[in-house]
Amino acid sequence: MNTMNRNSSFLYPTEGAIDLQSIMRQVYTWMVLGMVITTAVAYVTATTSLINLAMNPIILLVAVLAEFGLVLGISAGLSRLSSGVATMLFMLYAALNGFTLSIVLLAFTGASLFVAFATTAALFGVMSVIGYTTKVNLSRMGTFLMMAVIGLVIAMVVNMFVGSGPFDTIISVVGVLVFTALTAFDTQRIGRMAAQMNVNGDTEVKFGIFGALRLYLDFINMFLFVLRLTGRRR
Repeated sequence: MNTMNRNSSFLYPTEGAIDLQSIMRQVYTWMVLGMVITTAVAYVTATTSLINLAMNPIILLVAVLAEFGLVLGISAGLSRLSSGVATMLFMLYAALNGFTLSIVLLAFTGASLFVAFATTAALFGVMSVIGYTTKVNLSRMGTFLMMAVIGLVIAMVVNMFVGSGPFDTIISVVGVLVFTALTAFDTQRIGRMAAQMNVNGDTEVKFGIFGALRLYLDFINMFLFVLRLTGRRR
């Protein structure tokens, strides 16, 4: 385990057992690749006859359950997976997410999608930089943020039956705030884990995918809540 220099930053080692910048570049490279795959699949699905499959409730449910399974499989089994299998599963997840999100492309105007994406990208970029550079220990936020995510899911389920517009707005605002904070938290956590691990070779690839998946989920969820808050439906 590397020795931390708390005077300069409690997070990252000052002497060079690892190339942290290289690892973080790999994390963001995988994340961007995942976003490209998701966007491409969503667009193809929304503009072809595949949309009929995406709008089939049974197929959509199976796809969503498969997504949950892939996230759990990648996160829990990463140490046992080869880098090739981890890469394949991450790409499969990104593609499945694009398939399920294709319905969103039909529900909102193109201008709304662009504004929501640009807003999310700006928020994500700022919070990721803050998470990477801050000397404040954000780990104390972890339990609170996880509880907030669970609360959001419960509130969304309740509002499916209640159908309250004002309540939906509150949920969307809280969702944006929670996943904005999670972006900083996860960025710092990824950097801290990399600094404490012997990350190289095959392990570096798998760690890059693990970090990319965390930040990818933060970005997608933030985007969806921003879209709920600001988007105009067709």
